Amino acid sequence: MPKRVCQHCGHPFEISDSLVGEAHPCPNCGQNILKPRQVRDPNEKMKLTVTPPPDEIYRAARLAETAQQIIANIQRVIVGKPEQVRLAVVGLFAEGHILFEDVPGVAKTMLSRSVAQSVGCSFKRIQCTPDLQPEHVVGDFILDPSTGRKDFRFGPLFSQMVLVDEINRASPRTQSALLEAMGEGMVTMDRVSYRLEKPFMVMATQNPIEQEGTFRLPEAQMDRFILRLSLGYPSADQEREMCQRMQQQHPIETLTAVTTADQIVKCQRGVREIQVGADVCDYLVALTRATREHSALRLGASPRGSLGLFRAAQSLAAIQGDSHATVDHVKAIAEPVLAHRLLLRREALKDYPDGLAVIKEIVAKLAG
Repeated sequence: MPKRVCQHCGHPFEISDSLVGEAHPCPNCGQNILKPRQVRDPNEKMKLTVTPPPDEIYRAARLAETAQQIIANIQRVIVGKPEQVRLAVVGLFAEGHILFEDVPGVAKTMLSRSVAQSVGCSFKRIQCTPDLQPEHVVGDFILDPSTGRKDFRFGPLFSQMVLVDEINRASPRTQSALLEAMGEGMVTMDRVSYRLEKPFMVMATQNPIEQEGTFRLPEAQMDRFILRLSLGYPSADQEREMCQRMQQQHPIETLTAVTTADQIVKCQRGVREIQVGADVCDYLVALTRATREHSALRLGASPRGSLGLFRAAQSLAAIQGDSHATVDHVKAIAEPVLAHRLLLRREALKDYPDGLAVIKEIVAKLAG
């Protein structure tokens, strides 16, 4: 069915082919979608629409139970990577986006697909190439010959779970098309903002080995990923088990959802209710500020890094069934949350090969 966006409230919906070009009420605001949008006075203040909280908020025990269901389902496909699977669910519950960075063929894409299929959300994949244009990601206006009107046709970014495969092969112009969606949860085209359906999560992959024909992600883009994960090669036993599972068909083909999108929204809202004491918050802030003062770094973690670490610690505590986040939760999640936000000085590379080494040193020295 054709997709439409209400020009009064920005709500996306579908209509049948027989109703194209006819007056039709928006299911969200009730306005006629063919009625011209009311022109706003330039001096009038804009009013932001506040999304109401879900009618039910999951507590720690329910959060842990739901997380374990998702993790167990993903592990039907992903063999021998329990920590990475758990961290992927941490990122989902923390309302963040995840960057998978590793060599080819270690199930980066498969883990992303497994997460999307397990939570029952809409899923689209964007395969990045140097000639990929922003309108291929966001969408574009197309003239409808039956009505003579330009209708906005949604791109693959208008999904709840979006896999951006080999993101560093896309041009900087196309990479920047993701910034507003990842940061604000909306897309603006032709002075109209379209809200993205919750839960919304971008899972991007990149190969750090091949650099030919790639475009390095800028710091602003890297900072918008709450986690960076690396899977690594499986052991011999794990690789043998993987081959045996694939004998008849790929496990992803029979993977079914164990939750719904509405349940994930309730889990995300429940994570926000996890208590974080003043001492934990002080430790968290001291940790991120220490990266800005480290002699080996020319760029430390931003305040967005502190917020990401705060939310990820809450999410990790919730998945473990704890109603309070502790310093141990912050320490456990610090490396995947902060390491990719750091830029090392060239002369420090002999002592610190990457940001992980710096975070490990700071965590070891910082009393908590």
